[in-house]
Amino acid sequence: MPVTNILANLFISLQNSEMRHKKECVVIPASKLASEVMRVLQKRRYIGEFELIDDGVTGKLRVQLLGRINSCGAVSPRFPIKAREYQKWEARYLPAVGVGMLVVSTSKGVLSHTEALEQNLGGRLLGYVY
Repeated sequence: MPVTNILANLFISLQNSEMRHKKECVVIPASKLASEVMRVLQKRRYIGEFELIDDGVTGKLRVQLLGRINSCGAVSPRFPIKAREYQKWEARYLPAVGVGMLVVSTSKGVLSHTEALEQNLGGRLLGYVY
């Protein structure tokens, strides 16, 4: 059975592996968007190193876990967000102000909501992590 939402599968795999105190997680299938989301998580130090393994079929992501993810998830549908609306979505998905981040797809690529806010960019809400 094919996975319909690769990002939802990615976040669920990360959270389940973190809950079981694993050091590493392998996510199947992978995509270019999934590896961009991983790059943002790595930049904010939620995960360690990750690599995209091209197995000729669907691809895999091998992710080093640091034990810093308490909760994460994909947002579906991918709501459009204006640059001045981030506070509303933070209140909805994050436990407190300044805790965690929203992952947003913008015209400048996949960014955290704080980076998008600094650049005054809106976009589509992909997920959250804290």
